[in-house]
Amino acid sequence: MANIPKKVSERFIKQTGKFQRILRRASDNDVNEADTVTIVRDMLSDVFGFDKFAELTSEYEIRNTYCDLAVRVDDDVKYLIEVKSISLDLKESHLRQAVDYGAHEGIQWVVLTNGLMWKVYSIVLKKAVEYEKVFELDFMEINPRKSHDQGLMFLLAKEGLRKDVIAEYHDRM
Repeated sequence: MANIPKKVSERFIKQTGKFQRILRRASDNDVNEADTVTIVRDMLSDVFGFDKFAELTSEYEIRNTYCDLAVRVDDDVKYLIEVKSISLDLKESHLRQAVDYGAHEGIQWVVLTNGLMWKVYSIVLKKAVEYEKVFELDFMEINPRKSHDQGLMFLLAKEGLRKDVIAEYHDRM
């Protein structure tokens, strides 16, 4: 895994427990999709280091439909996130929706999440759209003090995207 800067590691440690509590409460209260999107947006900001106002776009338009979130770094959309309600199990139909969004926009990375589970996919545009799971992260099970868990979190973090560590990880896998 990549070398994680100390400030990023400290942010992971500080913020992960806070969001595990928020997610547990949200799951207990069976919050809807819109509220789950709000939580995921805050996680992207507080845990993964994105500027909520400049680097995260809600309801990103793709051919007269909308993906829940788009993550930008240096004005380029790096990945799309399709969010489902925290109480929903993530299904193949949800994945197809996320992959279709990415394929239409030519974006390689898509994330399907319900806040608890984060599934990250790579899209390859050949004669047909192909995709493969790169990794998944169960946010309730991660321990931000473990280097392996921090390494997975870093793949989605702003600092990791700037270094394109997700592509390196995907190539190694």
